[in-house]
Amino acid sequence: MTTLAKASALAALICAMGLPAFASNEAWDNIRVQLYGDRTLLNGDKVIAIDAPYRTPDDARTELAAQVVAPKGLNIGKVTLVLDENPMPVSAVFELDVPQPSFYFDVTLRVNGPTPLHVIAETTDGRLWVSETFVKTSGLGACAAPPGTDPEIAIATLGQMQVDVTGRAPALSVGGRLANLGTRANRMDVDISHPSHSGMQMDQISLLFIPMRYVESVDIDLDGAGYVEMTGSISLSENPRVGLSVPSRSRSVDVTMTDTDGTVSHLHKDLAGF
Repeated sequence: MTTLAKASALAALICAMGLPAFASNEAWDNIRVQLYGDRTLLNGDKVIAIDAPYRTPDDARTELAAQVVAPKGLNIGKVTLVLDENPMPVSAVFELDVPQPSFYFDVTLRVNGPTPLHVIAETTDGRLWVSETFVKTSGLGACAAPPGTDPEIAIATLGQMQVDVTGRAPALSVGGRLANLGTRANRMDVDISHPSHSGMQMDQISLLFIPMRYVESVDIDLDGAGYVEMTGSISLSENPRVGLSVPSRSRSVDVTMTDTDGTVSHLHKDLAGF
């Protein structure tokens, strides 16, 4: 077997480790125990609305979104997105410094193969709510897909960010309720220039595997105070984009990105007029 064939076979084997066993919920059962132990997870169908494609248009860059609306009298403190069969299942975690009655997010992710998707929300009374769906893919294994950006350009622009506020945040239906009804939340998009190497991708020239390097955290402050911290994973797409709801009264934003190599970049933007 040639060197290229051996490398390709190894990449395929590593990637295939993330493919699901359709006949069981073993992956989710294990993840749930590791994350929450014996804590009860309540049916979140009236709390969480998930927006995911029936089949991914692009396995390496799929937009997944969710809207969470806390039960009356409570607020949302933390939201976790899990792609059960991805190599790193806990794909994105949003921790709110100031819990909110509702929270929307969307994020561009790699979906390695057909997988259940779970969104777990924790409310300020300590209860956990979970909702799920299933996402089909082409089955090509996005985790090992070659980078789409020239390596030199990727390094030269790594950490550059752009922030835009694009009007009202989407109002997904949660349990028959319009999530943003009666609220004034805007949508903020954060675009990050980063190769998001999974550790399973092969350099097309050297045929060596590219070391893992991805966006580890994105801290977002509004008006000089903490708002939300997103913890990332290798599931983040190349040059990931993160959208989220922010209070409409916000007048400035500071974004700090840290990657797994210790690179830190910062962006400040005034939002006057929104």
